[in-house]
Amino acid sequence: MVKLAIDMMGGDDAPEIVLEAVEMAVNKFEDLEIILFGDESKCTLKHDRVEVRHCTESITMHDEPVRAIKRKKDSSMVRMAEAVKSGEADGCVSAGNTGALMSAGLFIVGRIKGVERPALVVTLPTVSGKGFVFMDVGANAEAKAEHLLQYAQLGNIYAQKIRGISQPSVSLLNIGTEAAKGNSLTKKAYQLMETQNDFHFTGNVEAKGLMNDAADVVVTDGYTGNMILKNLEGVAKAMGKMFKSTLLSSLKNKVAALILKKDLKGLMSKMDYAEYGGSVLLGLNGTVVKAHGSSSAKAFYSAIRQAKIAGEQKIVETMKETVGKKDE
Repeated sequence: MVKLAIDMMGGDDAPEIVLEAVEMAVNKFEDLEIILFGDESKCTLKHDRVEVRHCTESITMHDEPVRAIKRKKDSSMVRMAEAVKSGEADGCVSAGNTGALMSAGLFIVGRIKGVERPALVVTLPTVSGKGFVFMDVGANAEAKAEHLLQYAQLGNIYAQKIRGISQPSVSLLNIGTEAAKGNSLTKKAYQLMETQNDFHFTGNVEAKGLMNDAADVVVTDGYTGNMILKNLEGVAKAMGKMFKSTLLSSLKNKVAALILKKDLKGLMSKMDYAEYGGSVLLGLNGTVVKAHGSSSAKAFYSAIRQAKIAGEQKIVETMKETVGKKDE
């Protein structure tokens, strides 16, 4: 049985979409228990494997992250993180304030001993539909080469345990595929990755190859990763608008759109990274999953499923035994 703590109050459309997603999850998985943290009066879900714990506070998108975590002790996000810290829950999921959730992860759940900088990882879509693991997408704006090496080690374990890839290919995001390309950070990181034997390093990869299945895991610093992530999200939304505008521009195109409706819906679903779940803060003493603030019930359900798999696969324990042990 896997037990997860859920922030009922986080996200643009909370608690409605959270409750809908939780109901989907407990009906789908008989070995899943949920602890919901939030305003009990707003919970309409009744299930024998769902427990509701009333919280008098909530953290909003406008709150300053660290201050909110320190001052709002009875908020749904803080109490959720404390459930993971105490070992009562195997992991937690929230669609709330990203900075606050990362702060809760760092200050409440805590880092694995030996992990210098936890990284935010997301699975992004590729042309084939396989997808790839991408990190760091914003936990740390700056990084050292040693941090990128550790990201690669964490990402390798994540791809094995969560995505089921036995020997993931791990690459370093750079401005060229040659070993000598890049700045001092990527050059040193390349040298470190090239000489290790913890994972299958396949060299540099350029941004243009990301969605063409260039690698199973791609590593970069949080500043670059966050810009790449937001750019891909913006391009996907722009393409969707362009498709819609073109398909509604004439009667002929409208007829074609009706014929291709199912295929177009499948294409857009394939390009939506929310379908793969949320962003995971790797390197902590528990599983912390960040769902998109504007998540649909289906996307939040995917984040719950992601956290459940992490619990089943004991991904945190594996990271402690591999990455963590190096500093003990």
